[in-house]
Amino acid sequence: MHPVLEVVELGFPWDGLDPFIFTVHHVDNYPAGNAALGPDASLDGRTIGSDFSYLDGWSMYHGSNVPGFPQHPHRGFETVTVVRRGYVDHSDSLGATARYGEGDVQWLTTGNGIMHAEMFPLINPAGPNPLELFQIWLNLPPRSKLVPAHFSMLWKEDIPTVAPVPGVEIDVIAGRLSGSSSPPAPPDSWASQPGSDLAIWLIRLESGARWDLPTAPAGTNRMLHFFEGSEATVASTPFTKGTGVSLRPEASAPITNNGKPAEFLLLQGRPIGAPVFQMGPFVMNSTEELRTAIDDYRRTGFGAWAWSRPDPVHARTEGRFALHADGTIEHRDMQKIR
Repeated sequence: MHPVLEVVELGFPWDGLDPFIFTVHHVDNYPAGNAALGPDASLDGRTIGSDFSYLDGWSMYHGSNVPGFPQHPHRGFETVTVVRRGYVDHSDSLGATARYGEGDVQWLTTGNGIMHAEMFPLINPAGPNPLELFQIWLNLPPRSKLVPAHFSMLWKEDIPTVAPVPGVEIDVIAGRLSGSSSPPAPPDSWASQPGSDLAIWLIRLESGARWDLPTAPAGTNRMLHFFEGSEATVASTPFTKGTGVSLRPEASAPITNNGKPAEFLLLQGRPIGAPVFQMGPFVMNSTEELRTAIDDYRRTGFGAWAWSRPDPVHARTEGRFALHADGTIEHRDMQKIR
């Protein structure tokens, strides 16, 4: 059996295969940061509040002073935010807050509803401040749509990196590979359910390297996204940066990098198989559930907002840390950023 089912162009966002909804890949080359941790540059020519222009190689998104996404709601799915470069300052209506980045992953079960902010502080006052992240939207099964919201961190020091053959490295963010297991996903996640076959792997191949992607159980959806490099093949099928390959799970898939160093994101999982009705930040199973989500949000705001502004950021000198909703504090940098 040939492993390739379909080759697709990656748009913005990348369309997902059940249980994934979509993936956004942000790459911004921010300049030096000012005293407020925003860009020390003119904002002329941008639609502030909704700037996706990539003017000069970066966007403000919905931020006015600091780039990012100020206070906004979610219900009915999970966000898995993989920050490869730069930092994110998170705050939410559970009372949790954090600064994470440079390889860290935040996994947020939105469940019955949460408000949160995701801001991109420009910490380096001399510049540059590059940011690269994936935000993966992972669906919840119907029985878990209204579970309590849950905030968790997967710190880079705890995410295993597997090197199965020379010239190949894989970060195991979710799932299991070559005897290494990822940190546990949140308890109500589809990733935590037996038999979900869920995997999120970042795969790096040096020039000329080859790796045989192992098989998965029949019925599993898997998509390999080619986001950095030039040219590669899966079995005999060529594909290039900016394309994705839907793969047959029960067939071994040899990946060969025929160009410069290449990177891929593999998303895999057994489909949930439930109807998907999305309206902006809400992902439910019917139009009636969407109407209820909107009504609940208007009525409750999905909890109290404990922060003094809709776009909170931490001090420039703050390191990587998380304050959880139960009051637990984790500090991951031995020293604060200088």
